[in-house]
Amino acid sequence: MHSSLWIAVLLLVPLVGAALALLTRKTEGRAYVVAVAAASIEMAVSLVVALLYNNHLAHAATFDFYTRHVLSAPLGLAYDVGIDGISLLMVVLTSLVVLLALLGARDRRREPAFVGWLLLLTCFTMGSFVAHDLLEFFIFFELTLIPCYFIIGQWGGAQRSRAAMKFFIYTFAGSASLLVGILYLGFTHQHQPGGGELTFGYGALSSTAMSHGTAVWLFIAFAVAFAVKSPIWPLHTWSPLTYAEAPTAGSIELSALLAKLGTYGLLRFAVGLFPLALSTMRPALLTLAVVGILYGSALACVTSDLKRLVAYSSLAQIGFITLGVMSGSQIATVGAVLLMFNHGVITIGFFLIIGFLEQRRASITVRDFTGLQGPAPVLAALFTVVMLASIGLPGLSGFVSEFLILLGTFATHAWWAVFASIGVVAAALYLLWAYQRVFHGRAEGANLEITDATSKERWVLVPVVVLIVALGVFPKPVLDRISPSVQQLIEHTTVNGVTK
Repeated sequence: MHSSLWIAVLLLVPLVGAALALLTRKTEGRAYVVAVAAASIEMAVSLVVALLYNNHLAHAATFDFYTRHVLSAPLGLAYDVGIDGISLLMVVLTSLVVLLALLGARDRRREPAFVGWLLLLTCFTMGSFVAHDLLEFFIFFELTLIPCYFIIGQWGGAQRSRAAMKFFIYTFAGSASLLVGILYLGFTHQHQPGGGELTFGYGALSSTAMSHGTAVWLFIAFAVAFAVKSPIWPLHTWSPLTYAEAPTAGSIELSALLAKLGTYGLLRFAVGLFPLALSTMRPALLTLAVVGILYGSALACVTSDLKRLVAYSSLAQIGFITLGVMSGSQIATVGAVLLMFNHGVITIGFFLIIGFLEQRRASITVRDFTGLQGPAPVLAALFTVVMLASIGLPGLSGFVSEFLILLGTFATHAWWAVFASIGVVAAALYLLWAYQRVFHGRAEGANLEITDATSKERWVLVPVVVLIVALGVFPKPVLDRISPSVQQLIEHTTVNGVTK
């Protein structure tokens, strides 16, 4: 097992970077340089962690980089962190998101505060993914709301105040049920025979004895909070407005990263801790997932706002992830974890390109664009790669993860997989239609004067394109890291009473 100091570095680098960015705020541009340096170090450390974890594959059923230090025994507080194959991808995604958001979506308005909030959000998100203690996870999970609220509220669009408030109220209210569930589970474990001291450690609570009814109610308490965060239909109504009104970097963080906190929590905690509830709750969650896929696809077909298009597309993609998480199939669950990462990368590409277009035309409305393929062929080509990956074209990253989800789900819950597959066809419909309206035809007026992607913009999108192609052609190294941890989780749920 590798040293937990690597995780400490992952948590401290963005925190120190945020502090230094604020301390250097009086020198113009210095805070941005500090933030990019901190994000680059964070990216490098996360890659080192990923490479070190490669040597740990033989023991991947356990958590690597693990440590636990009790901070307050009476309160059950502990610093308890670790990484397995599921959280490893989210760690890499977190560092990738903040680096590309800083490089490709720079906002010079009150820049020190802006980059400081982005780095704080990175610290809190990273903490959520590495937390191995439920109370610790909840603290990091809730702290992410603060930077998001200020990023949306201070740097967003015309309706930024409304969007920020709606986001905060929805997610904060949803998290209330999560806190109640965590406390109830911790006290239940403490008072059962042999329970001992109060603890919220994942390993201890996963063996807590409870009735079927208690498991169902606790599952619901956890699932509601994660469904709001993801978002999963019908608790998604905050997301279209928030994605549209947030600044480009905020939209990237919300869709590519924070949404994965919800699906990650659903898999890690709701499914992992309450296997007794799955036989009752699985049909409902699978149905919500399919409805979300179809509903998100339908709204994406009729929206005239490019950011809302990505928001509704994300609702459909979250539906696919939820389908895989709740399928009970190891293949589909591996596909769901892979799609969490792939969708994050694809969303980075979408929002960066939309942000570039917004800088040129001061608009993200589809009707304001036409014929951009002529004056901006490189932007059109980059959008095409990202679009085809989201559609699920074979050879690109989106295909691998969606195929695994549908294949695994069909083996366990065939009818849900059949209806979900309609979403694949719908994605081709709304994305190709959007591409046709924006990039095809004859460029006129202001569209004729649009400049093509600059060298910096091209280089920022290089990692996105490389990951899309690499994970579409050769996903095996990533799948090898995910599979052992997913297998352990599926075996745990099966042993505790789940048949599929």
